[in-house]
This record gives sequence, C-alpha cells and structure tokens, in this order.
Amino acid sequence: MRAKIVTVLAAFLALAAGKTSVSADLTPVGLWQSVDQQTKQPNGWFLITDHDGVYDGILAKMFLQPGQDPNVVCSRCKDDRHNKPWLGLEIIRGMKPAGDNSYEGGTILDPRDGNVYDAEMKLSPDGQTLTVRGYLGISLLGRNQYWTRLPDSDYAQLDPSIKALAAGNTSGQ
Repeated sequence: MRAKIVTVLAAFLALAAGKTSVSADLTPVGLWQSVDQQTKQPNGWFLITDHDGVYDGILAKMFLQPGQDPNVVCSRCKDDRHNKPWLGLEIIRGMKPAGDNSYEGGTILDPRDGNVYDAEMKLSPDGQTLTVRGYLGISLLGRNQYWTRLPDSDYAQLDPSIKALAAGNTSGQ
C-alpha cells in the first residue's frame, strides 16, 4: 500500500510541477485524450496511474454535448462501479506490462452500456500515442481507440476531485 501511494504521489508531483521524466514517457502513466472518430473533437481525458506495476485509468474529464447531464452515473454497470459518477470512474483496470511497450491482462469498461471487455494497450515508440483495444475473448474481435498524450500543463484543467484521486486521496468518493 505504501509503495502504491508513493508511486501515485510521484506521478502527481511530476504532473503538478510540469516535469516529465524520461521513464514516465516510456509508460502509459499520464493524462490522455480520446477524440470522436467522426467529429475529431475531444470526447474524454483519461488519467492512467501505476499501482505497483499494474496500470489503471479513470475518466478524468468529460466533453459534454449541449443538453448532456454532467452528473451521469454508470447505471448499467454490473459490478462495483454501478451508479458511480462517470467523472472519476475507473475505466481501465489491471493492465500489466507485456514487453515491447505493450500492456495486457486488463479490462476496459464502456460506461454507456456497462459492458466490460478484455483489453490491451500499446504505447508508441515516442510515448505520445496509446492504442487501447477492447475485445471479446480474442483480440481479433475488438476495436482500437487511439489516445494522445496531453502535456503536463493540461493537468491544471482537471476537477479538484480528480486531482485528489491522482494524489491517492479518495476520501469523499
């Protein structure tokens, strides 16, 4: 537990200070943006953290369309995330290094329908693009999302509750 807190705090301090170490660039740890494939507009930011060599990711910022509820909850989730707010929701769980900038063995949640898929991630050689693949059973039966690493300065735009999660403070959640 202490190692987990130290790792999360180190990532938080690096982000807050606007400094990124070389080793952080070689992992998926950090803030990522996904875009809508049709409109090319941002649709979410995700914060990936390292918990003793296991990578998890939360929905860190939502880009809502006019009329969308900012307080939407995962009403269709069937596990411990049921009725939890989307903002701060753990979307990626249990990703482990598999060599060659790849991560596997985890899952990804689609909060729109509550389905949980097997997942894998692949970090580009420059550390700036993360390919996130959710699939059913075998990787061939899935689809990719391409996330772009955001600069550390964008961390300042996150809701204070998300910053608290990043710092390991989950009180009130």
